[in-house]
Amino acid sequence: MRAVRYHEYGGVETLVVEQVPAPHPGPDEIRIRVAAASVNPVDWKVRSGAAREILPLDLPAIPGRDAVGVVDQIGAGVQGVGIGDRVFGLGGVTGATAELAVLSAWAYTPKTWTDEQAAGAGLASVTAMGGLKALGPLRGRTLLIEGAAGGVGSAAVEIAVAQGAAVIGTASERNHEFLTSLGAVPTTYGTGLAERLATLAPDGVDVALDTAASGSLADLIAIVGDPTRVSTVADYTNAHRLGVHLANAENDSTLLAEAAELGRQGRYTPRIERTYPIERIAEAHAYAARGRTRGKIVVRI
Repeated sequence: MRAVRYHEYGGVETLVVEQVPAPHPGPDEIRIRVAAASVNPVDWKVRSGAAREILPLDLPAIPGRDAVGVVDQIGAGVQGVGIGDRVFGLGGVTGATAELAVLSAWAYTPKTWTDEQAAGAGLASVTAMGGLKALGPLRGRTLLIEGAAGGVGSAAVEIAVAQGAAVIGTASERNHEFLTSLGAVPTTYGTGLAERLATLAPDGVDVALDTAASGSLADLIAIVGDPTRVSTVADYTNAHRLGVHLANAENDSTLLAEAAELGRQGRYTPRIERTYPIERIAEAHAYAARGRTRGKIVVRI
């Protein structure tokens, strides 16, 4: 099969498209013929070697954790899915940017989603849901999302709105119209946030979700008044020190199914900023590493 691989840690120049042996699913896994895979921050951080102490790899490695495609092999013990079913989901830290990929968590893809949208849904939705669930029921509460225009942040906005929260999202001004279209009240991040929120939410902010790891956790705690009412999916360095919830992305088919159901209802649509063919994988990684993505970046296989 064709796949993207890198044989050593480094920059985007290490990425090559080449023929590699096809993977096969183990127990409780499935294999899909991939239509599209997404590019996440973890992909370029792992490839560059920046995360090697936390996520060491056996090289060469295929980047990518989530993808969409049609099931073509089923591992032992798997029930409820058949050959030819269109699913989206998650595999290991690597392995998705290829013609064939093994998934350990998946859900049926809503007919309302394109392949590109479904490719961008897996990691973003489970990460967003993990961060939101740590905050408890959201209906009737005011939620602040730090970094609301990115892949996880934009998913969290729509999912939280669907759960009945009033959402305020921070982003650069160029993304304010985008946040409004998702159902959030936009504001800028940084100095003066508490004062801006006093105007936007005169009754106060109940809970906060950080998706940006911009160093704002202490400010978010001050805004909501209690570290247990703040969660982060990104700031591993400060979460434990400050006592906020740290939510890790998990390969959870139940969460994927929840996201898919919201998709079927038209209440969650993964937002795709850019789509690249597999031959331009280096451009996709380079753009993702800039850290200014609105929604998700997807690679067509």
